[in-house]
Amino acid sequence: MSVSRTERLLNLLIALLNTRYGLRRSELREKVYHDASGNDVAFGRMFERDKNDLRAMGFDVETLTDTGWSEDDPATTRYRIGKESNRLPDVQLAPEEWTVLLLASQLWERAALGAAAQSALRKIQASGQLADVELPAGVQPRIKPAGQAFDDIVTAMHARHPVSFTYLAGSTGKEEERVVEPWGLGSRFGQWYLMGKDRIRNAPRHFRLSRFTSAVTVLSKDQYAPPADFSIRAALDRLPELPLRAAVVDVRKGRLLALRSRAGAAATQVPGGPPADGFDRLVLEYRDPEVLAEELASYGPDALVVDPEDLAAAVRRRLRAAAAFSAAPIPAYTFVDVHARAARKRTSEDQLKRMLQLVPFLVHNQGLHIQDVAKHFGITREELEADLQILICSGLPEGYPDDLLDIQWEDGHVFISQDLDLKRPVRFTVEEACALLTGLETLNGLPDLPGGGALESVTLKLLAAAGEEGLQAASIAGPQVAPADADTHATIRQAIETRSQLRLTYLSPQRDAVTIRDVDPLRLYSLDNTWYFEAWCHSVSGLRNFRLDRMQEVHPNGAPAGRHATPGGGVPAKLFTPNDDDTTVIIQLTRQGRGLADDYYAERTAELPDGGLVAEIRFGSTAWLPMFVAQHGGTARILAPAELAAAASEWLAASLATYGG
Repeated sequence: MSVSRTERLLNLLIALLNTRYGLRRSELREKVYHDASGNDVAFGRMFERDKNDLRAMGFDVETLTDTGWSEDDPATTRYRIGKESNRLPDVQLAPEEWTVLLLASQLWERAALGAAAQSALRKIQASGQLADVELPAGVQPRIKPAGQAFDDIVTAMHARHPVSFTYLAGSTGKEEERVVEPWGLGSRFGQWYLMGKDRIRNAPRHFRLSRFTSAVTVLSKDQYAPPADFSIRAALDRLPELPLRAAVVDVRKGRLLALRSRAGAAATQVPGGPPADGFDRLVLEYRDPEVLAEELASYGPDALVVDPEDLAAAVRRRLRAAAAFSAAPIPAYTFVDVHARAARKRTSEDQLKRMLQLVPFLVHNQGLHIQDVAKHFGITREELEADLQILICSGLPEGYPDDLLDIQWEDGHVFISQDLDLKRPVRFTVEEACALLTGLETLNGLPDLPGGGALESVTLKLLAAAGEEGLQAASIAGPQVAPADADTHATIRQAIETRSQLRLTYLSPQRDAVTIRDVDPLRLYSLDNTWYFEAWCHSVSGLRNFRLDRMQEVHPNGAPAGRHATPGGGVPAKLFTPNDDDTTVIIQLTRQGRGLADDYYAERTAELPDGGLVAEIRFGSTAWLPMFVAQHGGTARILAPAELAAAASEWLAASLATYGG
């Protein structure tokens, strides 16, 4: 959509908003489109596209028909937009409710719902002032969607399109093609599930996203209607947890301390004879073979599944897929800076949506400095000035100067004196309502939320404001983010608030060692219900991240935290802190695994024709990268440095050799 089309859509919107009786198509063609081409078919197609675009942005374009008095007096069709039908109702929030809402808006780690949450928050802020609130000290809960498949399914679900994918069936262990009408997405038992109608079996089914073995294809030419009474939360409640099973695994002596800490009694009478020299036999309890297989594959030749066979087969499948991908020809690629790539993703459609948030924001925040306005919308000053230039040239068809939007910013401060009925934000889209309402529901159970029922009250207010879109938002249910160990969470939170130093006894799986460290805690954050905290580690004199479930002991050591340490960046906290001595690694990702580029903060990326990605990522330690390749089972491989790629291939070959090649 070109700049001229952006202006045309904005002028069309203003014209339809500011007419009581509606405008005929001929009037719009002459006064808004200035089209004198005589090609009525081409104009008709353009006008229909523009109406659909306005409807997609939340505006109800009404069609009014006046019947003629006789055969010689043909019917007349007029168009307008009701001024109240598209408006977001005012949402007045108390400081405690703002606190909860800000936490909910920051939950989404990445993906489309993260941008939708920020857009929804700006709409609420546009109609009033943001209260001066303080978030809980150093606490940042986050949701981590299940890769690209999550984004694709959300898009298809809200547009009512079926999807297709290949799926590893738990009952047969075979890959099968599935065509599904997506009714809902939800997290349960630490996994994301798709609920919907399996068209091949003509019955409702559930699918775990981690069992998808291909990218998701959206069947955009097809439509479906979900059941009116479907509830994703009720469906998740009926989902049975997999039974507890026991696995027999041989582990190299002195290795894999994290795995050993979960092991039970040694196995006896297992087919295949005693373990090989240098190995111990362990028994591990598990529920899902795919989850355990992902972990065991990463351990390579240091772990061998003895029993059951379906678990061993799952490990072999991952290792073989990783080896095959690593041996494939290297594709041609050209890197693009991540920030430049993000800037090019901005479309004129995004610009128009932003401008419709910009006008009401300026109305309620007169005199802000232009840099502050640009920062609020996450754009540069140049992009903001481009928006303002379009706005001041827009207005009523053939109107006088008073019929144009009037905005001034010559002294660096922005004022608006004529808003042409754009002073209230557009109602929530389904994605925006979904992002905030799912986020609020996810916060339930998080310790130290503001009291007084703020979570419940702000949820009710947003449901009322969202209307029908709020009802559709119930198609997604997030995970619970309450920490598993509330006492450890409270100890670290108190240390952050009081700026106290902590002593940790910490198990590091990558180093395969237990260490004792003194740290200055900075902030707590989560990915789903896995909690981390960022701290200045005195052992390495740098910022590090620690998982709460890997701490064997934590307590204040009596010393105050130093003043030299500050959190590494803004929201969200990063799992990996870059250092000057990091190694730059080039990794190829399939379309299914391209979300890893965001997870590991790729600095440059290159798109591939098959939907995959080549990413340039910095790693502080590279010794564990063969484990990384094996774990992701054919969705990631190392291209450079060559010695790291060779080490990963050797690791995979040795791993497969333990299973007979």
